[in-house]
Amino acid sequence: MIDLEAERKEILRYYRRLLRHAKPFLKDNDAKIIKKAFNTSLEAHRDMRRKSGEPYILHPLAVAQIAVEEIGLGTTSIVAALLHDVVEDTDLEVSDIEREFGPSVAKIIEGLTKISGVFDYGTSQQAENFRKMLLTLSDDVRVILIKLADRLHNMRTLGSMPRHKQLKIASETMYLYAPLAHRLGLYTIKSELEDLYLKYTDTDTYKEISRKVQQTRSARNKFIKDFINPIEEELGKYGFTFNIKGRPKSIYSILKKIKKQNITFDEIYDLFAVRIILDVPLENEKAACWQVYSIITDFYQPNPDRLRDWVNTPKANGYESLHTTVMSKSGQWVEVQIRTRRMDEIAERGYAAHWKYKTEGGGSAEGLEQWINKVRDMLENNTANALEFMDEFRKNLFVEEVFVFTPKGELIILPDKSTALDFAFEIHSQIGLHCLGAKVNQKLVPLSYKLKNGDQVEILTSQKQKPNEEWLQYVVTSRARTRIKDALREERKNKTEQGKAMLDARLDYLGVVDNQQNMNRLQAFFNVATLQDLYYRVATGHIDIKNIKEVIFTATSDKSVSMLDLNTFDREVQKIRGVNSDMLVIGETTSNWDYRMSKCCNPIPGDDVFGFQTEDDGIEIHRTNCKRAVELMSNYGNRIIKTKWTEQKELAFLVGIRIKGTDRVGLVNDLTKVISTSLKVNMRSITIDSNDGIFEGNIMVFVNDTSHLDKLIQRMSKVNGILTVERFD
Repeated sequence: MIDLEAERKEILRYYRRLLRHAKPFLKDNDAKIIKKAFNTSLEAHRDMRRKSGEPYILHPLAVAQIAVEEIGLGTTSIVAALLHDVVEDTDLEVSDIEREFGPSVAKIIEGLTKISGVFDYGTSQQAENFRKMLLTLSDDVRVILIKLADRLHNMRTLGSMPRHKQLKIASETMYLYAPLAHRLGLYTIKSELEDLYLKYTDTDTYKEISRKVQQTRSARNKFIKDFINPIEEELGKYGFTFNIKGRPKSIYSILKKIKKQNITFDEIYDLFAVRIILDVPLENEKAACWQVYSIITDFYQPNPDRLRDWVNTPKANGYESLHTTVMSKSGQWVEVQIRTRRMDEIAERGYAAHWKYKTEGGGSAEGLEQWINKVRDMLENNTANALEFMDEFRKNLFVEEVFVFTPKGELIILPDKSTALDFAFEIHSQIGLHCLGAKVNQKLVPLSYKLKNGDQVEILTSQKQKPNEEWLQYVVTSRARTRIKDALREERKNKTEQGKAMLDARLDYLGVVDNQQNMNRLQAFFNVATLQDLYYRVATGHIDIKNIKEVIFTATSDKSVSMLDLNTFDREVQKIRGVNSDMLVIGETTSNWDYRMSKCCNPIPGDDVFGFQTEDDGIEIHRTNCKRAVELMSNYGNRIIKTKWTEQKELAFLVGIRIKGTDRVGLVNDLTKVISTSLKVNMRSITIDSNDGIFEGNIMVFVNDTSHLDKLIQRMSKVNGILTVERFD
């Protein structure tokens, strides 16, 4: 039985908490407007409940709370957050909202409703959805910020959703929302979204790292206390007003480091950062940060390669801070971040804080304004389909930057890994299209030269120069790619017309009629897919016009192409690997779906898996923590099929195990004994490299399922001299 009175009290508690956080910036009539929005939302969602069973109104209240407390938005955003689902879920229209709450709120609600609107058939629904969301950036960035708050609350309450929904929502979050939060400078939200993604897609790893972080907490706190003691005393002597806090790394970033550097949890030296926040007036900020840096390095030796100065050149999302990594007395590296209160608020709250300081005449949100203008530019000039667009968007706007200069000393900011050719297109499309090469710091370099911070770049051009297909491999910016593709398309169109004219003349000469049947014969003879291809190849000389002879049109050409049916081929491979159709439950039943194991992550029984419906109607089975999973689940959510293993045991699956250890005589012998005798596992191959007394090896073995694999890994870890044993894809 639902206790309605207890629910009513809970709703009011949430509402009062929201007002308490909003109070500092409420003006004349604001409290009344918020109350009106709350009542409208309460009434509209009166009979609705969330999947968890709680009243629906708690969701808009939570989104408004995140908007105020964690992003720092104001009254208009609170009202919009409270009403964000009203138009979509109830009979109220945008016009009703405009009449009651004014044009600003209505415009934000319209933007939010658009995001979950109709889709073009044939494009991936999800990508189209994302594209629409980004289009709303042009109108009002608050749309995206409220959407982020909405997504954060959905991720926090994902536990009540069914498994396949969890995977889809988590992957979508990782694909677009976490990078977007990063780009808008909302680091805290970005980190939480990444951690929640990991919690639902790779639960075991998440729990394991959480446990280890918890275990090391008290030792870490003592360490931080000892580390900051002398610094606090010294800062006090210099009369600084400051605040120091230790901040552990997020679980996702710890995992990323473990994978990237191929190390264990215990080898990560900077599990936390110490942050020093200063209270100083705007005009003294830079000097104060450097003075504190000098105080810290009096006590601890800095690592010169790890100094990052974002105080003089802020990141494009407005992030300002001075980072250094120093050696503590106990021989551990510690990252220290030095910043002012203003910088800290911008780092935590991103765009909204920028806005606040900008309007107060403090710092400037120029970097971010430029970024949003760049997004607009991309949206207006992009002709690609939604999926390609998303790809370009992520590549271009969610990366670190490289700072370079023109010959006259003007600063140009490009995405990391940009080349001389990207730089040329950034200056002007025509310069890009006719770019021959470049001079970087007075030295000649090729088009593919990757720019480094501080390079001074001069572009060399020639009217004779034209883009070719290879150029697409040299560029990373969306602008350059779009311009090159347009030029190649134009060039191809001209060549195609030229080829058609050449072919028509040849057919005339041979006295052959230009009809469908004859064209089909030509395509079959030269094995080309389309007529356009045929014309193009004639024009470029890939098909010699003299080789087009009468015999092609008269003899019945016996040029049949035999191809092994790919599905049959996959089934043969599966037979060898030992997967059969009774082993997986795909969808709701064990119906005989035609499926194959994906090559990118080689799932084995016991792995957490999902099915993906491919174009040819077969099902591809992937591990949920596979590299491609995020992209598949976020872009093609409607083609994801929940899948789990049944209780079949006696089959062997090939899996890779990577080992590291200290080299000693007889070690390989001990290892192979564990593998072949104690667990009756067959080994397919073993490669071991030894260097300076440390060895690394890869072993391919056949196992039945993940628990069989875990047992094997446990036993191998116990062999004397083995340091780490882990599975690899």
